[in-house]
Amino acid sequence: MQADFPDHNRQRKAAAINDYSSFGRCSLAVASPILAAMRIQCCPVPTAVFTNHTGFPAFSCRDLTAQLERYIADWQAISLRFDAIATGFLASRGQVDFVKRFIAAFPSPLVLVDPVMGDYGKLYPTYSPAVADAMHELLPLADVLTPNLTEACILASRPYSPSLARDENALASLAAELCAPHARAVVISGIPRGEHEFINFIHERGKPPAILPVQRVGSDRSGTGDVFSSVILGCLMRGRELAEAVRTAAAFVLRAIRRSAEMGIPLTDGLAFEEVLGDLVC
Repeated sequence: MQADFPDHNRQRKAAAINDYSSFGRCSLAVASPILAAMRIQCCPVPTAVFTNHTGFPAFSCRDLTAQLERYIADWQAISLRFDAIATGFLASRGQVDFVKRFIAAFPSPLVLVDPVMGDYGKLYPTYSPAVADAMHELLPLADVLTPNLTEACILASRPYSPSLARDENALASLAAELCAPHARAVVISGIPRGEHEFINFIHERGKPPAILPVQRVGSDRSGTGDVFSSVILGCLMRGRELAEAVRTAAAFVLRAIRRSAEMGIPLTDGLAFEEVLGDLVC
């Protein structure tokens, strides 16, 4: 797919609905600088503010659900328009309902849903089954979905099995089912294939599936998925094809992982993407 944005002399805007962690390099703290490097104005809609992300042994959180409706009212009052809307971690049923109202209030040519719910076959500890069920309601609104394999299975109400990683027919069926309600494309990200390789599985309407291998380096780092989906969003908003966007995002993540390892950055501190951010400047 290639996003249909008019090519004229104005800066593009993306509304990013996600939490903000002041330390740990994830969510809005990742999306804002990455989109800025790609000459896109990121307009954050913070669903919660964390002192640091929940992978640390201590953290504090302020839930901002009660403030969210003001974003719709105030931004409509000043006639804001967006070229894209992106969603990430949503902490409650009320926040899922807010996203539905926000998308209805601000029609845009691209809605990217990164359904941050779990990994390795399990929901994250901070995520409830009830909210996971509610996430199904965003499928008819999404143009692009970027789940990992666990999240794809949850959204399709299918059992998770690590063996799916090597079953290309099953991956194609899973991705097609997620696309069916509305989406133009699904990227199932970070599917492990052995000790040394991941694949990103791309399904686009009207095209054969694409499998893009990526070298596996180091251990999992917090916020990697946020970096990956933010770069994809930026590339699509710059008019690039989806496969190119995924390749660019995967290569950027790989460079950031290597640089983080070189610098001895702890895994919980996420990707030192600032060190390679200049690679995205366009």
